[in-house]
Amino acid sequence: MELLKLNKITKTYRNPGSQVETQALEEISFALNEGEFLSIMGPSGSGKSTLMHIMGLLDRPSSGELFLRGQAVGQLTDDQAARIRNKEIGFVFQSFNLLPRVSVLENIILPLSYVGLAANQEKEMAQKVIAAVGMEHRQNFLPNQLSGGEQQRAAIARALVNNPSIIFADEPTGNLDSKSGQQVMTILQKLNKEGKTVVLVTHEQATAQHGTRMLQLKDGRLISDMPITNRRLAENEDGLGK
Repeated sequence: MELLKLNKITKTYRNPGSQVETQALEEISFALNEGEFLSIMGPSGSGKSTLMHIMGLLDRPSSGELFLRGQAVGQLTDDQAARIRNKEIGFVFQSFNLLPRVSVLENIILPLSYVGLAANQEKEMAQKVIAAVGMEHRQNFLPNQLSGGEQQRAAIARALVNNPSIIFADEPTGNLDSKSGQQVMTILQKLNKEGKTVVLVTHEQATAQHGTRMLQLKDGRLISDMPITNRRLAENEDGLGK
C-alpha cells in the first residue's frame, strides 16, 4: 500500500536581507510503499535532509504536493501537521537529541505526554520499546552516562514509542564507531523485517546498502531510484567500515 507520494516537490530558500535564492530540491517525484526500507543517499548539500524534513512534515515545500495515505497534506495547519507527525512518524537524528537531565525512561515517555494516557500505561509502553532495543539495564541512567551507541538506541526507542507508521533516520550512525553503528543498523533492519517502513538518510554507500531501495540525490535533483540487489545485513557484519 502506498504510504507517501511526492509530486514535483521543490524547495527554495531565500537568504535573509537579500534576493538571493538557493534551490535545495527541484521537482522530486516518487512514491514510498508501506514496509519499504528506503535509503536516501547523496553528498553533503545534495538536499537529503531537506527532503526528509518535508517527507516527515517538519518543513513544507515551496511547490509540489505531498500525500500521506492518499491525503494531500499541504493545506494542513501547523497544529494538524504536528498531530499527524506525532501519530504516524518517528525520528532518529545523528545528534540523538535526548534531554540531558532526565533518564532514558523519561526521555522515551516524553512523546506519550501528548496522547493523554495514564502514567502506568506510558511507563508500560516505554518499557516495551526499551526492551526492543536492548536497553532495559540502562533505563534509569541519564544520557551522559551512556555510550554513543546506547544513546542512539534510546533515541530509536523514543521514535518507536508511539508505534509510528514510518521511521526517519538521519545519518543515525554518523557519530558512532563501527560496532555501535552495526548495532543501530541491526535494530533498524529488524524493525523493517517486522513491518515498519524505514527511511534512512546517509552520505555513505556502505550504510545505504542496508536498505531495500536507494534514491540518489545530486544538487537537489533525483538522479537515481533503484532497488538494492546486494543488500547488506547488519547482523552478519563485524562493523560498518567507516
